[in-house]
Amino acid sequence: MKPRLQTSLGQHLVLTPQLRQALHLLQLPAIELEAEIAAAVESNPLLDWAEDAPPLPVADGKSPAAETTADAGEHGRDGGEAWDAPDEGWTETAGFEYAASGSRGDDGDSDPASRMVQSETLRDHLGWQLNLSHLSPRDLRIGTVLVDAIEDDGYLRVPFSEIAAALQPEPPPGDDEILAVLRQIQRMDPVGVGARDLGECLWIQLDTLPADTPGRALALRIATELIDRLPKLGARGVCDQLGCSAEEADVALHLLRSLDPRPGSQVGDVPADSFVVPDCVIVRRNGVWLAALATSSLSKLTIHQAYERMIQTTAGEDAGYLKGRLQEARWLLKNLEARGETLLKVVRCLIRQQSGFLEFGARALRPLTLREVAAEIGMHESTVSRAVARKYVHTPRGTIALRDFFASGIDTEGGGEASSVAIQQMIRVLIEAEDPRKPLSDARLAESLKASGVPVARRTVAKYREAMHIAASHERVRID
Repeated sequence: MKPRLQTSLGQHLVLTPQLRQALHLLQLPAIELEAEIAAAVESNPLLDWAEDAPPLPVADGKSPAAETTADAGEHGRDGGEAWDAPDEGWTETAGFEYAASGSRGDDGDSDPASRMVQSETLRDHLGWQLNLSHLSPRDLRIGTVLVDAIEDDGYLRVPFSEIAAALQPEPPPGDDEILAVLRQIQRMDPVGVGARDLGECLWIQLDTLPADTPGRALALRIATELIDRLPKLGARGVCDQLGCSAEEADVALHLLRSLDPRPGSQVGDVPADSFVVPDCVIVRRNGVWLAALATSSLSKLTIHQAYERMIQTTAGEDAGYLKGRLQEARWLLKNLEARGETLLKVVRCLIRQQSGFLEFGARALRPLTLREVAAEIGMHESTVSRAVARKYVHTPRGTIALRDFFASGIDTEGGGEASSVAIQQMIRVLIEAEDPRKPLSDARLAESLKASGVPVARRTVAKYREAMHIAASHERVRID
């Protein structure tokens, strides 16, 4: 065979710096996004603050940011707990601007301490996704043990024998059964978490990419066969070991370098003294639920006009530097716009799905999973997970975490489903109304729920009661 040059035309998806930046910005909450933008303005002379940015009209709810969701408007027009947004207290700039005047709802979060950011660990993030997945009760228990064993950097360093031992006294699962559940966790957000070594971590991330991604096939071989020796081999050693060209090795290695070797570090605690800054606002005007981005410095970020004009009259290295910075600035603005569009798509979908929750609170929360939202808006589950992670929305009921709109479900006798959150609320109401001299046992609570059309096992009632930090019946006895 003779060496020859060949060209081909095709479309491919690669993890370019722009795409990595888009994913990074999407998972940042508002307060961290502000810091990221401020740092970008400091380091890039082509970015500037537009102090006199003209406001966008939203008086009729017709601006792009405040566009209403379809089919979301007429729910609960006469609901007693609903609230129509008044004109005062809302600044009509680009979308709605969050007014730091406290909640108008009934959740009582006017106390600043109640609006502190709740730190989220990697286990919290994975456990939330696990509870929304369609797993059998046994697989869910296996997944819970696996999530607890995953370390902060995202790796699982505990042998399967210890995972099986932790599930006693139940019949211990086999390695194949544990591995099947682990594979599902490894596809959660962040992708690659739960890997047992670096090669597996990179392989999982590569496996989720489209099959026609340049360098993917070779990168998979490197991750499987050469990852431990890669620092010593280098690009030339890869060519010798795998029989590929230097160009092919460079593409594959570039793709590997774009991956995250410590996926667990993407999710971590936030400073304990940080306050909640909503990313979105949900209000109801004229009986219609509206969603808007909460504006901040994002609406004032622009390209520095003087430096942009300077590119036309500058040559040499200075021109190259300014052009590079201009491209970075445009990428940032485009990715910020894409972040806002994605976030609004998710929030509008949540409004359509959970209008009852906005009207009547937790008791009206219906079962909803990441998969359902992803299918409705045409995105991947991991994208939806990034969009809602550590994000908050200001509503008539107070400032709510977006993840609170999701809940697993239990089949009811009427053929529908009741969310776990709604069932917890029903349990709380039953306990609050009980005779303090004769508190309701978990079995009695289960019977009451079954009588209401929600068949729940006693063990499930106990789990929900403990999750709400409510003591057992023998500890709730009060004799006055």
